[in-house]
Amino acid sequence: MSNTATEPQAAPARVATKRTILMCKPTHYTVSYRINPWMHPEEPTDTSKAVEQWQSLVDVYEQLGFDISYIEPIEGLPDMVYAANGGFVLDGVAYGAKFQYPERQPEGPAYMDWFRSAGLTVAEPRETNEGEGDFLLIGDTIFAGTGFRSDSTSHEELAEIYGREVVTLKLINPSFYHLDTAIAVLDPEPDASGRSNIAYLESAFDEPSLAILRERFPDAIIATEEDAAILGLNSYSDGYNVVIASRAVRFAEQLREKGYNPIGVDLSELLLGGGGVKCCTLDLHPVGTGTSVAR
Repeated sequence: MSNTATEPQAAPARVATKRTILMCKPTHYTVSYRINPWMHPEEPTDTSKAVEQWQSLVDVYEQLGFDISYIEPIEGLPDMVYAANGGFVLDGVAYGAKFQYPERQPEGPAYMDWFRSAGLTVAEPRETNEGEGDFLLIGDTIFAGTGFRSDSTSHEELAEIYGREVVTLKLINPSFYHLDTAIAVLDPEPDASGRSNIAYLESAFDEPSLAILRERFPDAIIATEEDAAILGLNSYSDGYNVVIASRAVRFAEQLREKGYNPIGVDLSELLLGGGGVKCCTLDLHPVGTGTSVAR
């Protein structure tokens, strides 16, 4: 047996990539109904505080050089700030959202109108789905959540539209009702070896889904229950900088250990509606980036 101490393995160099995103100002944000465990309409919300916190997120994105577009908020649609739920965009095609709850259903057509105005081809949904809240592009594969909001039949629709592999993951914890609350995509573009990494919460998934995640992402960060409980995984990464909930302290440490640069923001007012960083951020995956395929 060797007595030589093993040198700790250095974290790989991470490379930031320019991101192109869509956001919606929470001008009309409030919690007036309850469609997830985070929402308590009997408790007060502060719209001006939500706007201020959202602006701090925009400021971070601008400092990182992101290309940001904005959709006009609509009165009576308080959850429109959670832009990630408004659709899924890839290869120049926008797959529209078809929300489960009536309170949010008008958001689907509003976002599809924006997609058309931006020159995207719109695929109108037949099946219930809540956009990038449940659909995450990791490498060249779309991982798709089901269990609470998006129907598994929407995964078949995704595969038809984009011609890519779609992997279904089943969510089992109602507090993590969208896939983007239980998985953080850390590498939006594959690294030099062609791999992308993630962080995830084990208790959010059933056993078959966990088996898939463990096989495909053996080096993944396993998030703590404490960080997940403040939607710490609902984060957004450019491949080096990872914007996360400021209170997700252990997650920030885990990211640093893997060579990422965590940037904390306080979206505590928007957390009252069940959303965090990623919920406010729809990735537009413009054609020509590393994750787009010529069609």
